[in-house]
This record gives sequence, C-alpha cells and structure tokens, in this order.
Amino acid sequence: MTAKTLLLSLALATVVSTSAPAAVSTGVDAPATVPSVAEGPAKAALDAFREGRHTAGVDLAKPLAEKGDADALFLLGFAAETGQGMPASRDAALESYKKSAAAGNKDATYRRALILLNSKEEKDRQEAREVLESAAGADPANAGRILGEAWLRGLLSEKPDSAKAAEWWTKAANAGDTPSILLLARFYEGAFGFKEEADAKKSLEYYQKAAALGDASALIPLGSRLLNGDESIRNEKEGREWLAKAIEKEQWSAYLALGDFEENIKKNEKEALAQYQKGAEKDQADCILRVAAFHLEGKGGLKKSEEKGREWLVKAAEAGNAVAALEMASRLSKDEKPEMISVYKYLLSAANTGLPVAQNEIGLLYVSGNLGLSDPTAAVAWFTAAAKAGHAAAQNNLGTLYERGMGVPVDYNNAGQLYSLAANQGHAAATTGLARLHAAGNGTTQDLPKAWALASLGIERGDEEAKTLLGELTSKMSEADIAGGKKELEALKKPAGEAPAPAPAPTPAPAPAPAPAAPKKTSAVTPAIEVPALEAPKEEKKGE
Repeated sequence: MTAKTLLLSLALATVVSTSAPAAVSTGVDAPATVPSVAEGPAKAALDAFREGRHTAGVDLAKPLAEKGDADALFLLGFAAETGQGMPASRDAALESYKKSAAAGNKDATYRRALILLNSKEEKDRQEAREVLESAAGADPANAGRILGEAWLRGLLSEKPDSAKAAEWWTKAANAGDTPSILLLARFYEGAFGFKEEADAKKSLEYYQKAAALGDASALIPLGSRLLNGDESIRNEKEGREWLAKAIEKEQWSAYLALGDFEENIKKNEKEALAQYQKGAEKDQADCILRVAAFHLEGKGGLKKSEEKGREWLVKAAEAGNAVAALEMASRLSKDEKPEMISVYKYLLSAANTGLPVAQNEIGLLYVSGNLGLSDPTAAVAWFTAAAKAGHAAAQNNLGTLYERGMGVPVDYNNAGQLYSLAANQGHAAATTGLARLHAAGNGTTQDLPKAWALASLGIERGDEEAKTLLGELTSKMSEADIAGGKKELEALKKPAGEAPAPAPAPTPAPAPAPAPAAPKKTSAVTPAIEVPALEAPKEEKKGE
C-alpha cells in the first residue's frame, strides 16, 4: 500500500509546544523547519544553521551531539533530512531524530514519525503509529492530530478509517487542540468525503467550542451555519452575533454569509445586495462576484446591465476570484467578434488557481486553434491537470487525445484508463469511448458484447455518437452476441447507478507539462480542428 493523498481543507501545520520555542509543524505532509532556542549549548549551532551557514552549524553541533545534546542531535537529523550542511540521508535523519527524541526533544519524535508515515513501506508506517501512540500519552494534542490525519488518509490501514480518525481527533480536541476541534467540525459536515458520518449538530458544537476558545477562524463558519445551515441548527440572533465579531476582526467574508442568508433564507434581495456591497467595498472577491451577478441578472432592484455586470466581474477577477475570471472568459467568447487573447487571459487566470473547469476550457481553446494555431501538446498539459483533479470532461478529452495521438503518441491503455475514470462518473462520451476501444480491440481484447453494452449505456447517458456505433456493432453481431451484450448491460447497471467497468489496467498518463506561455496575438484565427469527442463542460452553478 502506498501513501494516499487527501487534501484537508484545514491546514495542519501547528507548531509543537516544547520547553524551548519550536518550529516543527505537525501535518503529515509538513516540511521540516529548523528550530531555534533561546539558550543552551546548541544555540550557536542552531543560529548558524538558521543564518544559512549550514556546514558551520553542523560542525558546531557534532561534538555536542556526541555528548547527547538533544537540540544538537535534532539539528543533525534536520541537516540529514534536508541535505543542508551534510549529504542527504533518510537513515541518518531517522537515527539522529531517534537519539534526539530519547534525549527529550519532542520535535524530534514528531519529525521521525512524519518521515516514517510518508514511507512506502507498511512496516515503517506502523512503526510511526507506535511512536505516535506512545507520544500521545504525554502529548495527546499533537500526536492525536497527526494520528487522526494518518488514519483518515489510509496510511495505517488498507483504506481510510474514519472512525479511528474521529477517535484520535476527539482525544486531541479534549486536550484543547483547536485545530483538531476544527477538523472534527469539518469531519461531521462530511467535508472529507464520509457523508455517512455527517451530523450537523455535532459539527456546530465543535465550531462553537473552537470559537469559545478564541479561534478567530471559527467565527465565520459558525455564524454562517447558524444562518444558512441545516434548518435544525439555525439561530439568526446567534449567527449575526458571531458574524459581527468576525467583522470586528476584519474578516470581510462575513458579509458574504450575511448576504447569502438574506438572499436564500430570508428571500430579501435588496438587503442581500446591501450586504454583498459592503463586502465588495472591502475587496472581498466573492461579494464582488455576487454584486456582478445581481447586475447581470437585474436582481435586488437593479436594472439588468451586461456592462455593469462585466465591470464587477473584472473587479472580482482582479481580486483573485477564479469563478469571476471564468465567467468573464465565457462572456467574452460569446461576443460577436470575440478577442481571443482576452478570453485566454481570463481563462489562464482561472486555470492557474487550480480550477479544473477552467483548465479543461483552456485545453479546449488550445485544441481548437482559435488562438491562431492548434497546440494539442499544450492542451494535454491542461487536460492532465484537470483530469488529475477528477474532472470528468477533462478525463474524456485527454482520453480522446491519447486515442487519436494528438499532442501525445497513440496510447490506447491511457485512453482506456481515462475513459474509465470519466465513465465511472456517468460521462456519456467517455462511455462511448470505452465502447470504441472494446469494439476495435484497442488496448484490450476485442469484446463486441461488452462494446454493445457500453454503446447502449452511452445512448442512455445522452451521447449521440453512440447511436452510430451501436448500429455498426449490431450489424456485425449474431443473436447470441447481442444476447450477451444485453446481459453485459444489465451487469453494468446493477446496482443502480453503478458505472461501467474500467478498461483493463492501462499504464498511467504522464505528469502534466509546465503551463504554456501566453500565445502571441495573431491577425487571423485559423478554423477549429475537427475533434468531435472533445467537449466543454456544462455550465456550472456559481457559488462559494
């Protein structure tokens, strides 16, 4: 089992408290940082290292480490881990950290555990578990937080264990660890993918606990949920009070929560606009986007205005709102004579934030040739980025490029894998793509009944090309083959909602290339190349 990745929406880089100021962060993926000490034998060595004189720092630390100085041993572990001041060596880092921990350096305990947790070896990760469980006896806050994340990621078991994660975060929370309290609040919202664990009341209780302990980051989530959350937990008076405290701390997205409450719960568009405008005046990007939408749609007593709406969209995009940049690109592209360089500029801005729908759109723009030339290689880079984020349309589009050899060599295995990923999300064209591969025996053994079943499913999902493919298959198949195809189709549709089986284990697609540079402006735009299976995503609802 290899280390799995789960992006937690709350940063886990909380500093470990020790007798001396520490700087080791405790997220599973947290980078090591060199500590500082106010006094002690190793102070000169640590100061030298922090000033960039790594070799000098290591030289000063070595004699102290031989005498068992915990801070000096930690520094040698850090130097070996990062390759600063001495050759990088995982084994040397682990050994020095182990000795430092035995000498009483708590940071070293966690640093060693984190290296082991990120190992590909099961025995290493289990050793990390033992180390952390032992540390939890004296320090349940930090050790419990790390253990909770490790169980949630599936680092300590065959698959993520939500019960163990909640158990350890609860122990850390009971020890007063605010980050763990907030993690539990998000966990019980279903934010980490375990919808069956969702409990709105429990989530609210943890937000309340974090806010009561003085954590400013809990103010807006708490106020927002009291106003806009599940009906069973709403409390307008308390919600407004918590958001007022957030505004006192200049957390301007509180206006967004207030505006959403007025718009969606109270159905008062004028008051909603007033709240959004307050946030917009503070350059809160989402509030600016809401104001833009009100102008574009003529809501809140405003006259419908494309011009005013675009002005606000530009402000939101300039404030870093990816959705606003994407919306501007979409609107500009629909102009009678669209300026494609401007479309590209806004798409690139949105795509660079990691927004998968924008990455897919900019990939389509490169394939189309509407920038003056077709560049499938650049399209591959953007489709790959969006596909890795799970965007079904991008997975289908990238699969199409691999199937056709556009921007990459023909690779039916990669195409099959990508079509499978998209088809497992119900994507119609990708389902037909799988049918094509099985029909031709490309990347897999030819299987006409399975191709027939997948084409039939593609039709049910709304893909027009699947009708032609199904007709061609039916004309070639015997009654027995068609009967087999019907059985395959039944298997694909049971249980209800289950996606089609993936193609046989293809090789993984390569990592994305660096983002391409902006294209040079051209005087003539070449016609789009014909790639019927490449499709833009359906328009998505804007929101937070």
